[in-house]
Amino acid sequence: MRGPHNLWRLIRTGATFQRTGAMRAVLDAFDAPAPVRIVARTLALPFTFLGYKGDVSMPPVTRALTALGPAYIKFGQILSTRPDVVGDEMALQLRVLQDKLPPFSVGAAKAEVARELGMPVDQLFSEFSEPVAAASIAQVHRATLASDGTSVAVKVLRPGIERAFRKDIDAFYLAAWVVDFFSPGSRRLRPIEVIEHFDGVVQGELDLRLESASAAEFAANTAGDEGFQLPGVKWEYSARRVMTMDWADGAPMGDNDAIDAAGHDRVVLGDRVLQLFLNHALRDGYFHADMHQGNLKVAPNGNIVAYDFGIMGHIDEYTRRVYAEILYGFIRRDYKRVAEVHFEAGYVPADKDVDEFARALRAVGEPIFGMDATKISMGRLLSYLFEVTERFGMETRTELILLQRTMVVVEGVARSLNPQINIWEVARPIVSDYIAKAIGPKAALMDFAKTARVMGRFGPRLPALVENALIRQGNPEPPAKDRSVLRWVAGAVVLGTMIGISGAMTLIVVDLAFF
Repeated sequence: MRGPHNLWRLIRTGATFQRTGAMRAVLDAFDAPAPVRIVARTLALPFTFLGYKGDVSMPPVTRALTALGPAYIKFGQILSTRPDVVGDEMALQLRVLQDKLPPFSVGAAKAEVARELGMPVDQLFSEFSEPVAAASIAQVHRATLASDGTSVAVKVLRPGIERAFRKDIDAFYLAAWVVDFFSPGSRRLRPIEVIEHFDGVVQGELDLRLESASAAEFAANTAGDEGFQLPGVKWEYSARRVMTMDWADGAPMGDNDAIDAAGHDRVVLGDRVLQLFLNHALRDGYFHADMHQGNLKVAPNGNIVAYDFGIMGHIDEYTRRVYAEILYGFIRRDYKRVAEVHFEAGYVPADKDVDEFARALRAVGEPIFGMDATKISMGRLLSYLFEVTERFGMETRTELILLQRTMVVVEGVARSLNPQINIWEVARPIVSDYIAKAIGPKAALMDFAKTARVMGRFGPRLPALVENALIRQGNPEPPAKDRSVLRWVAGAVVLGTMIGISGAMTLIVVDLAFF
């Protein structure tokens, strides 16, 4: 339930960060100003005893996130790919959240597999290993099919993970509601819609049948991509809580020493991982949205191998063109065109001045392009853009959240392989090629052809549709009855409910303070 009782969860979050020492570490990593440090620690200090202790052998932030649960672990996974944001030391600490979390027993995994597939594990697999990787939602076992001896990876959801994630997401909903209600200036960020978006993504990740389907679709789209491969799905050994795929050998993407020892060129790999992502997002509109190091390997032949398809992103053709034009405009430093694209897409309110917006974008782009290649960061660009769009009243585009987040993650992966990478130069040929195909004369002809096909399908119905529209125009409906009294009553009920909720939240805080 998404009620005020979730305030307890949020209080325990702050208390856990304080108790584990993560509060200080996070504030230091983000170089928080003194007033923020004082407020954060003052609010959390009285509730320290309520925080989870966690695994004392872990570093503070990793300890806090693992103690708090799967949703917080997901957040840590994202930060682990951003050493330029949290620092090299913390990024290295957080990397264990990708696939090195404490596993559950192999006995519990076998019981889950047998229950889902309807047969004893010994009849399905001649070998079934201890966990080889354990993440926030599931763990993986290496196994051998009893039927033909094929080596496979068996992914099994953690017992009770659905309930645990529901608890975290419900607390996030409460936090989003509080922000939306008490901070009207933040409503343009659509905090509730953002949580709804990620809630939907997570629910998809908790059904491995959907992940299997995503893997199959992604494989079909990328079959011709050079230097990229995906393991095949074993459908007859997969179900809602179990997924079986071909085993993928290779060096972990996060282990540079292993990659170097295998003789692979990390500069080439860094360029390739970024270009593959852009190709999938722009060309196909369907991309792997969880491309951190824990979900990537380098095969012996040098190919990049991706797995874990629980989070996939989809963007429509129009949004792809807008995103490509924005990227291309920044690459060419054509800030006027970037500004025009924002207005044309409705991202910025029409009453704002396009030239003023272009100047603000130039203030964002020029300092970044003036930097050394090692310091040019998509994360820094997005941070600056956030400040500019806030000033111009741009609302959060929920359909772009996953795309933007994944872009930041992929940049982090590419930079971990090659710290000298210039992401703009690497992205230029992919974006330019897409622009030429999607916005040129050939694309216009294809758009007209699609329009003609749609008109052809609706052709027989067009006369009736036009006639009905004209009839409605000539016979307008009578005005609706005055419902002002009902509005006042409804408003009073809503107001009373909100006051009650606020009062309950206040009482909870007061009770905790004097407990």
